[in-house]
Amino acid sequence: MIILKTQEQIAKMNKAGDILAECHRQIAKLIKPGVTTLEIDQFVERFLAERGATPEQKGYHGYPFATCASVNDVICHGFPSHEPLKDGDIVTIDMVVKYDGWLADSAWSYPVGNVSEEAQHLLDVTKKALYLGIEQAVIGNRIGDISHAIQSYAEAQNLSVVRHFVGHAIGENMHEEPQVPHYGPPNRGTRLKEGMVITIEPMLNLGTYQCKIDSDGWTARTVDGKWSAQYEHTLAITKDGPVILTEQ
Repeated sequence: MIILKTQEQIAKMNKAGDILAECHRQIAKLIKPGVTTLEIDQFVERFLAERGATPEQKGYHGYPFATCASVNDVICHGFPSHEPLKDGDIVTIDMVVKYDGWLADSAWSYPVGNVSEEAQHLLDVTKKALYLGIEQAVIGNRIGDISHAIQSYAEAQNLSVVRHFVGHAIGENMHEEPQVPHYGPPNRGTRLKEGMVITIEPMLNLGTYQCKIDSDGWTARTVDGKWSAQYEHTLAITKDGPVILTEQ
């Protein structure tokens, strides 16, 4: 069932999104060689608590942290750890913020110190793919138009699009219908309507799109060990076009 949101409900989600966006701005200042992703996770816990918000994924199906921290070949759902980030790494910090009963979801990939041209290309293309997808999130288009815009651009830039993980609608619950794949043909899938709130969150890889899951049951890695990046926003479908609720 697709749950359309009222303007008042979207405004509440926007408040959660504002907190999340500010948190990412602060995280960007923390990312440097020597910092651990566990330190970042602990910062996020404190930051949200000070603003009356909570990390929605902590405890979700037993997930133990406030953030997902995915380094280099980890696609998503990486556990924060004591391992210091190194110069040249990339790391994706993903979180879902709950405020006044409503949710916002955003992931951002960060370079650590000086990264290679290949890594920077991965970051740049993944971010642009997100915004190309958002451009298609207008009333009357279909989910497949978002998917196709992302896949066609990514593959033209010699990157692959992860199939195993997709975007989704969101509201009072983290995962609502419909799902939002980042690959596939245009003119397919659910037609977009005013009041829908969805995440678009492409994960692009330098090598194959295939993944494997670590023994922790959460951490998803590329099967070939090549690097992956992800950028994600939560956005509302409105009569005036897509409105990003987690804009930094």
